[in-house]
Amino acid sequence: MEALRGLTEAINAICRPAILFTISVIVFFLSLFKFREILAKKATVIALELGLAAFIGVSVLHPTFRDVVTKPDNVPIVGMLFLLVFFVWLSINKMVTNDRLIDAGKEVENKPEAKELTFTWPDLVFSEFICTIAVWSLLLVWSICLKAPLEEPANPVETPNPSKAPWYFLGLQEMLVYYDPWLAGVLFPGLIIVGLIVLPYIDVNPKGNGYFTFKERKFAITTFLFGFLILWVLLIVYGTFLRGPNWNFFGPYEVWDLHKLEVLRNVNLSEYLFQVFGLNGGKLPDNVFIREGLGMVLVLAYMVGGPILLARKIMPGLLKKMGPSRFYIMAVLLMVMAALPIKMVLRWTINLKYIVAIPEWFFNI
Repeated sequence: MEALRGLTEAINAICRPAILFTISVIVFFLSLFKFREILAKKATVIALELGLAAFIGVSVLHPTFRDVVTKPDNVPIVGMLFLLVFFVWLSINKMVTNDRLIDAGKEVENKPEAKELTFTWPDLVFSEFICTIAVWSLLLVWSICLKAPLEEPANPVETPNPSKAPWYFLGLQEMLVYYDPWLAGVLFPGLIIVGLIVLPYIDVNPKGNGYFTFKERKFAITTFLFGFLILWVLLIVYGTFLRGPNWNFFGPYEVWDLHKLEVLRNVNLSEYLFQVFGLNGGKLPDNVFIREGLGMVLVLAYMVGGPILLARKIMPGLLKKMGPSRFYIMAVLLMVMAALPIKMVLRWTINLKYIVAIPEWFFNI
């Protein structure tokens, strides 16, 4: 029992947000750049799927884990994780296969110029019909075996604790912890949509069109997968399985205690300067620009100096290929994307809440 308790406590400790995020980022880059060939093997995906199934199968014996994972709302998310592992592996497998063919001077797979044709009728329609019957049967069995997650009528006096958004918005809800609502709920989602719209006009590289490849599209593939897996799927996992009452973090085997209150001393950058370090006698200046001047300078330096640094020192070749206008649009979107993990780390390590805090103007960054 002591060994089992020690194991569960170790897993709970690993699943703390800062530790889990750091491990996830390290595993992501190692898998993509160091162990991509190993990850592309069929034995790897089989081992990953069986390992995930074994972990969940053994962990459901723990009452807390079972209560969270078997909630009707969360069961589809568990299934999504298995699908996610498979399809990410499939894309990496295709990348590695095509990279080998390119290195050998051969034709890659799945190019649009392929001569093999498939007729809509009867081939495609028949396949879609069979898939429709299979999905319908699965949903029928699902609806019989799993109760619908219906709750009592809404009561404004008594709200659920925790109050969670639908799973596909849990990433945005997690962002609200680190950013002001106008940023996390309006600006960032808007930039995500705008970025996806302008992406075909920014990325004019013809390589990789119609086939999977990594060596020809390292920057694009890495950026997309990092944004999708680390900054979206991982945040959904946080919100689904690790966020409990009062929106506190709980380990997979930690009881969701309604009375748990995390002692967080969230401090703004201006408070660090004037109160913690004692500038101005420990008193915050009344003038907004004096009080938040350093934060404004840092934000401007990040958003203006960051793209310039990328252009001159880090990605001069990409600047030459894309041209200034496309490159700087891409660089600004990249800096906004990188701001989220930076802000998360600052919050976890030094409890930094806002770099620029102007509540009288409803403007916080």
